[in-house]
Amino acid sequence: MTSEPEVLCRIEGRVGRITLNRPQALHALNTNMIALMTDALLAWRQDPAVDLVMFDHSGERGFCAGGDIRMLAESGAGDGLEAREFFFTEYRLNDLIFRYAKPRIAFMDGVTMGGGVGLSRPCRFRVATERTTFAMPETGIGLFPDVGGGWYLSRMPDHLGLWLALTGARIKAADCELLQIATDFVESARIPELKAAILASPDRTEALLTEFEADAGRPTLAAHQDEIARLFAGDSVEAIVAALRAAGTDWANEQLKVLATKSPQTMKVAFRQLQLGARCATFAENMAMEYRIGARVVQRADFLEGVRAVIVEKDNAPKWSPAGLEQVDEAMLDGIFAPLPSDQEWSPLP
Repeated sequence: MTSEPEVLCRIEGRVGRITLNRPQALHALNTNMIALMTDALLAWRQDPAVDLVMFDHSGERGFCAGGDIRMLAESGAGDGLEAREFFFTEYRLNDLIFRYAKPRIAFMDGVTMGGGVGLSRPCRFRVATERTTFAMPETGIGLFPDVGGGWYLSRMPDHLGLWLALTGARIKAADCELLQIATDFVESARIPELKAAILASPDRTEALLTEFEADAGRPTLAAHQDEIARLFAGDSVEAIVAALRAAGTDWANEQLKVLATKSPQTMKVAFRQLQLGARCATFAENMAMEYRIGARVVQRADFLEGVRAVIVEKDNAPKWSPAGLEQVDEAMLDGIFAPLPSDQEWSPLP
């Protein structure tokens, strides 16, 4: 029995092409996939035969739904070693793509969440289609918006990144362009033609994207941008909840209903993560902070309960602990964000 690799890495023309190839799991990343991509990128870094790197996926269902959550939960329920290895190597890959010297292009055709954001967002060109659905949904399973969320989300205007982090909202292509999550919009039917053109002339990538560019339509977020800027400006999650309650609009009430389903611990973690991420001088500094969070949160009760409720048993009725925002105190957060022993801290690839 021979089976295809979970990631196809090869050179086509002058393009290093990385195709996620785990369609049955919506290309959710595991440690093996991360190793395959890292090895390819390191091999191509100094290779004069490679002018551009392309990230795409096999099949029709989406680019990447995130990470291997079941593995993380199983590891977190035990010693957490496998989970920490996953985060360590994934964040090294995110950082490698972020500072890669050669142009990178990602095709966010379909679901692009969690780990898929970590692969696509550091790319210079990020192509969305009418099938694109972007989200950082981690607060719903007791995790946190990692893979660089502290860096990217904190740098979005009008607290839109914080809104995405706390609510886990799913947005489409026009909103992705508004927030610079996507740089270009191309109709999915034309993606194969665009890829072929880039493979033939990678030096013309920017011009080709302009030629293939279509209209994503009006971003629906624009109607609420001022409201988000005002209501998510509070200095704590409690202040945001109070502002939403005081606003009393239909939209504000919808946000309150959404936030009521999320892990109070994770919302407070995400809030502090974005505060600290905004002050980080380098992307690597942000990733070291996120690794400290990941190494600890993966073994906490809320993550294990969130995975049970949303992914395993699917009753969508998680019992969060602590159950309310006021019970998540600063000491608990300090413990999650504290430095790790020096021999366990994250470091970028040399």
